[in-house]
Amino acid sequence: MPNKKSAEKRVLIAERNRLYNKVWTSKCKTAVKNVLEAVASGNKDEAFTKFNAAQSVIDKAVVKGVMHKNTASRRKELMSRRLKALSV
Repeated sequence: MPNKKSAEKRVLIAERNRLYNKVWTSKCKTAVKNVLEAVASGNKDEAFTKFNAAQSVIDKAVVKGVMHKNTASRRKELMSRRLKALSV
């Protein structure tokens, strides 16, 4: 337990931020998973639609400071490579 009032406040803020980051991280992971499942099923149109939605979610997470921009770039590239393989 914190001994000072400011330390108690920091504990509350850290917990609030942890929950906020958890929500956005989960949204990103779900979006990527949906794209990869659509690619695995072989449905091109659905995969491209979900890819655009996933890019949007990932970019928003970067703006909010939840995800690093290089991590976001890597995840988008992973999905992009899978989509290109589906198109060929």
